[in-house]
Amino acid sequence: MTRLFAFGTLAAFLFVQPAPAGAQTPPASTPGPLVSTEWLQQHLEDPKVRIVATGDEGRYSRGHIPGARFVEHMDTVNMNGGHRALAPDVLAPIFAKAGLTDGVHVVVYGDSPMTTGWVYMTMASTGHGAGISFLDGSAELWRDEGRAIETTTPAPATGTLTVRPFTDMAVDAKYVRERLQSPDVRILDVRTTTEWNNGHLPGATLILWQDLFADQRTLKFKSPEELRALFAKAGVKPGQQVITYCAVGMRGSLMFFAAKVVGLPARVYVGSWQDWRSDAANPIVK
Repeated sequence: MTRLFAFGTLAAFLFVQPAPAGAQTPPASTPGPLVSTEWLQQHLEDPKVRIVATGDEGRYSRGHIPGARFVEHMDTVNMNGGHRALAPDVLAPIFAKAGLTDGVHVVVYGDSPMTTGWVYMTMASTGHGAGISFLDGSAELWRDEGRAIETTTPAPATGTLTVRPFTDMAVDAKYVRERLQSPDVRILDVRTTTEWNNGHLPGATLILWQDLFADQRTLKFKSPEELRALFAKAGVKPGQQVITYCAVGMRGSLMFFAAKVVGLPARVYVGSWQDWRSDAANPIVK
């Protein structure tokens, strides 16, 4: 049984719009799935760079990366019937006020992998997933490196976020149930050992999301080569689609992102265990 895990309290998002012709700032089309603190620092003074923090609002108030706007993760959640993501058209104005508008690239950073993963997923659900990156490191790393912190809260951003069709990310119980026996699919359970022992999906592999990181305090991701090895150890074979789930979709969203980082075809079961166990027709293994 393979295991992976992690935790945290504050996360944030950096929104970068591609620089116009002739600008000195490197174009936003250059970032990959992960960007360094050096890259962020180089773009901090760019007028088209916008930063949004999420997670613990108290920590945000006590100090955040200059220009950061705060987004409460629960503002992206529909609690009717459980912990579910709001519809993309409802999410769009929330993220637009935070600075995410059409043509903008997003870099997610912070101290809460679980929250960051969830908001990454909800942002991607608007059809802008190709323009989202994670910062490779946390706010702790940012502070350790002596980078600027401020307490000023910027005014809400203006602009429009156009929702685009995007069907290659979130899946439901029916989708998962139809693929439980498929050799082309590997289901990854991104929960704790205790949760796993109390019941899990048939054929799933336990993968603790802590193991995605080389450093638990600074939240530096392991190298792509190490991440590929982790997925391989979890039983993911070349060409297989990965489906991630957890309790309510937050940890599963983080693992979905990690799978995408190393080029794996992946989906996240957003309803996750909370949804699966609500239907007696869904098989459970203990």
